[in-house]
Amino acid sequence: MDFILWLVVIALFILSFIGIIYPIIPAPVVLWGGFLVYHFFIDSGELTWVFWTSMIILTAILIIADVIANSYFVKRFGGSKKGEWVAAIAVIFGSFIIPPFGILVLPFVAVFITELLQKRTLYDAGRASIGSLLGFLSGSVAKFIITLVMVIWFLVVVIF
Repeated sequence: MDFILWLVVIALFILSFIGIIYPIIPAPVVLWGGFLVYHFFIDSGELTWVFWTSMIILTAILIIADVIANSYFVKRFGGSKKGEWVAAIAVIFGSFIIPPFGILVLPFVAVFITELLQKRTLYDAGRASIGSLLGFLSGSVAKFIITLVMVIWFLVVVIF
């Protein structure tokens, strides 16, 4: 039975990494699902309050990292508030349109059009679009690293 439960934990961890690329999958929730399956069905005494507190802090950083990266790069590259919102929404819709490339192409095009509709120049609209692309990529890298740290921390705690 433990073998099957470990497979569930591992599958949830893998799914959380997939959620970084497909934002429709709530990666932090799935990752926590792996922690909770282990805690409630395999060994309830192994994970200490230090682990749980650290995971709560890292989860908050994980969620905030994406928003901050996207907002920062769109602003830095001259995008508007509307451009920031459109980029965030387009990432979600892009995960359904020509996956996984839609999450890169759709926000880029959507921000470009949004900025043009706000009477920005082609150059400024292009810069804002590049900002949305860099924001998504840097946020994804940050989420990957934080998720990897969380999984490794979990494995170190339960194995050693």
